[in-house]
Order: sequence, then structure tokens, then C-alpha cells
Amino acid sequence: MSPRTDTLTGGFTEPVFHSQSVFRAIMDGMARPGSIQTVTPDVAPPSPLGTAAGALALTLCDHDTPVWLSSGLAKSAVPEWLGFHTGAPVTPEKAEARFAFAESGSMIASFGLFAAGTQEYPDRSTTIVIELAALEGGRELALMGPGILGVTTIAPIGLPETFNRLWVENRTLFPRGIDIVLTAGRSLLCLPRTTKITATEM
Repeated sequence: MSPRTDTLTGGFTEPVFHSQSVFRAIMDGMARPGSIQTVTPDVAPPSPLGTAAGALALTLCDHDTPVWLSSGLAKSAVPEWLGFHTGAPVTPEKAEARFAFAESGSMIASFGLFAAGTQEYPDRSTTIVIELAALEGGRELALMGPGILGVTTIAPIGLPETFNRLWVENRTLFPRGIDIVLTAGRSLLCLPRTTKITATEM
């Protein structure tokens, strides 16, 4: 059986330059939590993986980075696409994953099942990429912490109702813990584990 066409196409046309561009966007996003970054390279991952999420996967994943996929992504052509373009192995075990990807509308019941690193090596943790309907126009959340001057707000659409509770639990593990990247279309914003998130008044 020949590989599906959508697993062979849709990657970076200029891998070195495009991965550098996306990596800068990620670094800027991590340095300034809550700031919306835009992915400029044209990538076309199989549905339901979004453009920014696909660009992140192409930039960050390789044969040494096990990847966990939510059920919708796991049942699509995404595993084969990731394997062809990055060599990254897909794992069903959340604790083994260096990166995790969740499509829009999927549920993540707990961040605690993912790798949180160790006290000696807190960087050995999972970064979770969550696709949302939009990064603006939703209920406002206030962010404080390193990289933020005072307070900044974000208003993503589609975060699970339990997100704030899960994030509070994650921050109690510091310096261990997971980091999160929210994506929507070509846009992304980063939430490193150092960021405090609180709901604003209605």
C-alpha cells in the first residue's frame, strides 16, 4: 500500500529557514507569555492539526522526541505525517511524551499524567500544544510572572472549564511542571509554567 498523499506533502518548503522562523516565534512567545505570535511559513498538516501546531511539530520534533496525540489526531493521517517529516515516534503513554498535541475541542482531564521533569532536570517535561477555536474574543484571563510587565490579559476561546484548576495544580510543582502552547490557525501564544493565571471578573 502506498503512503497517503497528505502524509508526504504539507511540510516546510525551505526547512532550515522556516524552522528558524518558527523557533524564533516560539522563543519570543516563551519570553513574553501571553503575546500572540504568528507563524509565517506555509505548512499544510493533515486535518485536524492546525497550521501553527503543524509548524511547531516540524520545528521541535525529531526521532528523539516521543509525541503523544489526542484521539482525533491519532486517528487521522497526522501520525504518518509526523513520522515522514520529522521521524518522531508516537507514544500512547503521556508520561513518555516530550511533546503532546490536542486538537480543538478535545478534553485533557489532567496535566499530571504528563512528564513534569525532575528537581534536577525540570526541562525533561512535556510541552502540550492545544489547538483552540481562537486566541482572542473569549473570557479574559490575567497573566502575571516572568516576562510580563505587571499584568497582561489573554482571551482564548475553547479552553476547558477545568483549565484554571489544572494550571494551579501544575504551578505547585515548580520548578517541575508542563509548559503549554495555545494555537489557533497561524497564531500561537505560550504559557510557561512560571506564569500565574487567574480569571478576571465578568
